[in-house]
Amino acid sequence: QAQLVESGGGLVQPGGSLRLSCDASGFTFSRSIMSWYRQAPGKEREMVASMNINRNIKKYDDSVQGRFAISRDRAKNTVYLQMNNLKPEDTAVYICKASFLYADSVYWGQGTQVTVSS
Repeated sequence: QAQLVESGGGLVQPGGSLRLSCDASGFTFSRSIMSWYRQAPGKEREMVASMNINRNIKKYDDSVQGRFAISRDRAKNTVYLQMNNLKPEDTAVYICKASFLYADSVYWGQGTQVTVSS
């Protein structure tokens, strides 16, 4: 059974940093595309970063380019989102997603809250 478990969220001041983790199990991590999405109250879910785990190809939304970095530890089946220079508008629930190039399966985690406030 596939499972994604996020951790690392919390309250941080503007300009601060957080690192989110997403622990994956129950599927072939090396064949996945791992993504971080976020959803703020009253807004649609949006993708902020994604990574082809096997090819280490990364993509970022323009709003986080240069501030966020996605990375992976293949030995731990974990993907990370390093978030620097956080802004109040980054406040949202951050959710991990697994998808695949050659399969229709999609898995979502439960999310972790990130609040940027002074």
